[in-house]
Amino acid sequence: MCGIVGAVAQRNVVPILLEGLQRLEYRGYDSAGLVVVHDAKLERVRSTGRVAELTVKSTTTHGLIGIAHTRWATHGVPSERNAHPHLSKDHIAVVHNGIIENYEELRTRLTAEGYEFTSDTDTEVIAHLIHSHYARGNSLLTATQASLAELVGAYAIGVIASDNPDQMVCARRGSPLLLGVGNKEHFVASDVSALLPVTRKVVYLEEGDVVELGRLDYRIFDAAGKLAKRAVVISELSNESVQLGEYSHYMQKEIHEQPQALADTLESVCNSQSLVPGIFGAQAAATFADINGILILACGTSHHAGLVARFWLEEIAGIPCNVEIASEYRYRTSVPNPKTLVVVISQSGETADTQAALNHAKGLGHIHTLAICNVPESALVRLCKLRLLTRAGPEIGVASTKAFTTQLAALFLLTLVLAKQRGRLTAQQEQQHLHELRHLPSAVQKVLELEPQIAKLSKKFAKKHHALFLGRGLHYPIALEGALKLKEISYIHAEAYPAGELKHGPLALVDKDMPVISVAPNDALLEKLKSNLQEVRARGGELYVFADADTHIHAADGIHIMQMPEHAGYLSPILHTIPLQLLAYYVALQKGTDVDKPRNLAKSVTVE
Repeated sequence: MCGIVGAVAQRNVVPILLEGLQRLEYRGYDSAGLVVVHDAKLERVRSTGRVAELTVKSTTTHGLIGIAHTRWATHGVPSERNAHPHLSKDHIAVVHNGIIENYEELRTRLTAEGYEFTSDTDTEVIAHLIHSHYARGNSLLTATQASLAELVGAYAIGVIASDNPDQMVCARRGSPLLLGVGNKEHFVASDVSALLPVTRKVVYLEEGDVVELGRLDYRIFDAAGKLAKRAVVISELSNESVQLGEYSHYMQKEIHEQPQALADTLESVCNSQSLVPGIFGAQAAATFADINGILILACGTSHHAGLVARFWLEEIAGIPCNVEIASEYRYRTSVPNPKTLVVVISQSGETADTQAALNHAKGLGHIHTLAICNVPESALVRLCKLRLLTRAGPEIGVASTKAFTTQLAALFLLTLVLAKQRGRLTAQQEQQHLHELRHLPSAVQKVLELEPQIAKLSKKFAKKHHALFLGRGLHYPIALEGALKLKEISYIHAEAYPAGELKHGPLALVDKDMPVISVAPNDALLEKLKSNLQEVRARGGELYVFADADTHIHAADGIHIMQMPEHAGYLSPILHTIPLQLLAYYVALQKGTDVDKPRNLAKSVTVE
């Protein structure tokens, strides 16, 4: 969601801040702003809309230290007065990601102390609170630490003062933040991609860390206030990996990156002759031997990946699996089983609801935890005993594509390893699955060749307002994912149902203006799916069917067939995902929406 960039250097930091904000635009935002110290004064520039507008307004702004922010509204409407940075008495400036839960209590107290609030945000209380401690003669570091002790909630913050042009203080609790190490200059950001133009040396902050940084050095204090050391790592991301290149949008680029992303994710397995638990961590073999169930916690697209995995885990590995929406899980009474493996899935590894659900599960006594994630140093990875990195590379488009298919690949690996350890996978079956995994990237590449046909097909959706997606069994979650993609970026209302549920209500919606999109693999449920499709045609519905080559579903009046190149068995959900992503992308182009940054949405949901 919101993005932070900060810099203290021996050069004008405004271009650094602006470029960093541009690289964080994918996270979603409704306003942006920056502040620098210049001639012992705070110079602040804010705007609603895109960072490009802020860039125009900042042409005369100059400073050697500054902080910047893109805001996604939680408290107060999107407006310039609510945009960050927030100031206290033109002396203290703060940027903040997260939510302060006790802000109303603090606001009442600070108002009584004479502080004037000029915004509707929870963040402004942080600025005034720090000022109240700073005005008593405390250092900026001590004032910030004292203020953080009074805050309840989640935060990543950057703080500067007008009379302290050489020092910045930053902190994180429940929201991501990292340092960038340069040559006689230092940086801070929510995401490493924001720092790639200036450094690849990064320090990932731990929960509760507070940092005092200047041009020449920095000090990190842990949650207990003690000096701490954190490793400096070289980011594997390249500057080129977050550039558009030949593509029109990041979403299109990331759809086409899926063959390579899958190959990278599967590299260690596909270059091996057998499946071993060690790919999930040194303790995996012992952990897997001790479990008798799986609990998957995830949100949005990652939740759909979990729903697919439930079919695999129960059918192939023979282990009971429950899949929970992370944002709901901790708000109901559940029955814990200490021998359950808790699997958390997240592209960013910073999803607030998933982190909270994981902590809740651990609080109930679940000791076996596994993270499937795309970011090596993320909070979820650090919180779990086991992990598998999906190696999808940076995903900039808000609508997840390659993160989803690599999550599916990782979950299939988990299924196979558990099946082998439980004696449910013969040597012949193991080799067959490994062969299919090695072939998967090229199979996905063949599906991508359908792009021109899908682009043509998308024109039929330009004036539609609703759509219905159908799937059965293993492919019902893929129908859910297809509907989500369409509604996310084209704003067409879309729903997904198991095809067998048509007669239980959704069939009432079907008419000539309601396109029905169906996933039709050649599996055990094919004949039943054909009957469901006939029910749609009998009511005048227009069908768009993504069918395997040997399903014998033929094009006719009102039936549009998109022929898939091959049937992939258990891996079929991955292949059938690709055309639904392309359909959503090209329908959005027809509708003229902002493909990479759809309205009201954020890439990384770091607040509840």
